[in-house]
Amino acid sequence: MQIISQLDLNEHIAQFKSFFSRNDDLFIEGDQELHFRYIKALDKLEFNAPPKVSDFANIKQHLKKHGVLNFEQIFEIVKVVRYFRYFKNRDIEGIIGEWMEKFEFPEQFLEVEKYFTNDGKFEENLDQELFSLSQRVKEQKNNISVSLKRLVSSSKVAPYLMDTQLHFVNNEDCLLVRGGFNHVLKGAVVGRSSSGGFYVSPDSILKAKEQIRYINQEREAIFYRYSQEFSTKLSELQPFINFIDKEFSRFDNYQARVLFAKSQNLQIVKSQKNSNIILKDFIHPALHNAKPVNVDFSKNVLMITGVNAGGKTMLLKSLLSSAFMAKYMIPMKLNENKSSIGNFKKILSIIDDPQNVKNDISTFAGRMQQFSQIFTQRDALVGVDEIELGTDSDEAAALFKVILDELIKKNQKIIVTTHHKRLAALMADRDDVELMAAIYDEDARKPTYEFMHGIIGKSYAFETASRYGIAPHIVKEAKSVYGDNSEKLNLLIERGSQLERELKQKHIKVDEKLEELNKKEQELKALREDLFKELDEQKSALKRSYEAAINEAKSAARAGDTQAIHRAMNKANKNLPKEQKEEIKRDIVFSVGDQVKYHSQSGTIKALKGNKEAIVEVNGMTVRVKTKQLKPTQIIKQKPQSDVKVQVEKKAGLKCDLHGMRADEACETLDKFLSDALMNGWDEVIVYHGIGTGKLSYAVKNFLTAHPRVKSFTDAPPHLGGFGAKIVYL
Repeated sequence: MQIISQLDLNEHIAQFKSFFSRNDDLFIEGDQELHFRYIKALDKLEFNAPPKVSDFANIKQHLKKHGVLNFEQIFEIVKVVRYFRYFKNRDIEGIIGEWMEKFEFPEQFLEVEKYFTNDGKFEENLDQELFSLSQRVKEQKNNISVSLKRLVSSSKVAPYLMDTQLHFVNNEDCLLVRGGFNHVLKGAVVGRSSSGGFYVSPDSILKAKEQIRYINQEREAIFYRYSQEFSTKLSELQPFINFIDKEFSRFDNYQARVLFAKSQNLQIVKSQKNSNIILKDFIHPALHNAKPVNVDFSKNVLMITGVNAGGKTMLLKSLLSSAFMAKYMIPMKLNENKSSIGNFKKILSIIDDPQNVKNDISTFAGRMQQFSQIFTQRDALVGVDEIELGTDSDEAAALFKVILDELIKKNQKIIVTTHHKRLAALMADRDDVELMAAIYDEDARKPTYEFMHGIIGKSYAFETASRYGIAPHIVKEAKSVYGDNSEKLNLLIERGSQLERELKQKHIKVDEKLEELNKKEQELKALREDLFKELDEQKSALKRSYEAAINEAKSAARAGDTQAIHRAMNKANKNLPKEQKEEIKRDIVFSVGDQVKYHSQSGTIKALKGNKEAIVEVNGMTVRVKTKQLKPTQIIKQKPQSDVKVQVEKKAGLKCDLHGMRADEACETLDKFLSDALMNGWDEVIVYHGIGTGKLSYAVKNFLTAHPRVKSFTDAPPHLGGFGAKIVYL
């Protein structure tokens, strides 16, 4: 989860997961109240940690398909059964004892279990044939050892020996000898030493090694028969195996929390059925020798202000971390008797700087993306660090004040750190906003890492700058500049707050108007639906009538009555709706200066060319259009912004041919062409530039890439010009 990294919980969660016997999710599915009761009951007991166990998914899949398990897989099941038997034999009272009483171990499974030692080895002593084969293997290994010792003591071999030890390299018994050994020793080289010697397996032990190989093949055949036998028995016990697998996963979640808490003297708490966060003596896991956090966050918004480097961000992370760990019942350090942590569907954080050069996104734009995602959530706990980051502080105060208001409406609980006094002042008049300020020790000139409720804190920027090495004369001059303008700034903030309150009242009136309009819109929608329903009923009735007449005509046709056929067809045609063609009046006479509408745009006629064409100014641009495409209207005349003349004539297919043009000429022509296309509402056009030397093609690509209204472009298909043309999407 990304939230774990953002809250600096990686190391804590990794330590917690190390106590699991096998990998599992942090969240325990099911009734959290019931899980917490079992965890607390288990916490009162002293017990051994369960063994590391692999997942049963592959094992159960093999058994379901009647496959053959190997001994390692079978022993995984044995380990789980033995651990539960250990717990059951302790005769524990309470809910843990009642839980263990549910485990009944089938006699059929005990017949499998007895063949495995505590470390998973097969008990060969229980099978006479295996025991006999093991003795034969020992005998042959003894023969090998005797043969090698005889070679070591041989006067011929001794000069070539680098030592008198017996080595085991690459699963082979061998001697370490120098070069030239082949004159006195026949054998296979199985390796080289770092000193240049050769590890040689003598031919004299080949017979004994071959005997061991044949014996081991017999042993493997017997082991496979046992695997088949055990797998058959376990296939019949699949419900029992599914049961212990599920119960072990549940127990593993409980014991990991209990043993992790005991190992570091932590407390296990769970989420309460509310949205309050009350922390007493909480310490974030990433901090060492930290001051405990004591905070009562029962309102909707907590605004944390005050000194730089005073612990504001860590307080935010502490609140979010406590909610996260309580949600998943992960042990933490706090006073569990005086703390209470609410339950939240989602825990979201906006902490890191979202600026990303690769994705061409600024800090503020990234922040807006993050907030837009939060608006899709409800009943979430949201933490925002330095909310004004990335934009003008005054604008940010107004914007984030409204954003916070909207998030509160969605029942979000929000923690905010900020240096912006105006934002804090705007939010302070709300009853559901809590203020906290980081405290600064004026005498010691450093933060205390403690917080005070109900006030807006000072940033102590000058003091912090001095503490971190900024030259005294720079800080002194900055204080002087601030003193000259601070009073003006306070007046501006006061006036701005007054305007904000007036604007709030206006917003209330606008909201009332919008509500009335929404009601009317709903009424119109309902009326429209009724009309469409009535129209559908009339269409259905007409269709039934027409089909009846057609069927009558078909019957007459089968009877061969020509006159009856004509009568039926005439009857059917009478039932058809009469086609009504709207007469388009084209007798309107336009004059220069008339206000007209062209498509969805409004404009003014600047010149006329006969009765069929006109030059119209639309949004600061002049275009040539057909007068039949214009409609008279009355608009407020706009100030001309530019004087760009574009001749536009909408055709069935829109294309631009740039063959033979220079690059600058082609770009100018293409620019006018795209303007015409956009004005006419085209979303797809084709541009021909040819192949040639590639210069024109390169210029066209660069132009299209930079054009703000071009969504994308691609090479045309072969039948439309291929690489010599571009399909452009607008």
